[in-house]
Amino acid sequence: MFDVGDKVFYPQHGAGIVVDRKVETVLGTEREYLTIRVLASDMTVRVPIDRAEDAGLRRVVGPDEVGEIIGVLTSPTTPTIDGTWTNRLRHNQDRMRSGDVLELAGVIRHLVGRSFEKPLSAGEKQMLAQAKTVLASELMFALDLSEDDARAHLDHVLEDVPTTR
Repeated sequence: MFDVGDKVFYPQHGAGIVVDRKVETVLGTEREYLTIRVLASDMTVRVPIDRAEDAGLRRVVGPDEVGEIIGVLTSPTTPTIDGTWTNRLRHNQDRMRSGDVLELAGVIRHLVGRSFEKPLSAGEKQMLAQAKTVLASELMFALDLSEDDARAHLDHVLEDVPTTR
């Protein structure tokens, strides 16, 4: 499924590269693990191969899918989720954990659009920053950009987010 050198996306942390794949014995059970170096956070994550799909691990998108991501980012914002900011936060966290890049883009679009209505809560600001970092890490691979250029590209795209419904 995944091999050393593959560019993958891990929903909690962003895009990275599979740097190792090996069988290890943990608590008496042999399992095969992927070691992924996540670029945005400069961390290493180990994922059991048999749990990779459940963890949302997937290959990064290619340049052909970037247009669809940008379409989501620049589409009109959706109505605000009813309830407290904690309900909105939980809903958006679930969307981000899904591993679906279009859901991630939708979270960013929603939070950026909401920020034009009224100030975001501290939790929502933190979530927006994390979501942008995670998406930029994927755009970096998809568009063959440096991390800084991918962030700048994302910020430029977000300038076109509609501010009215």
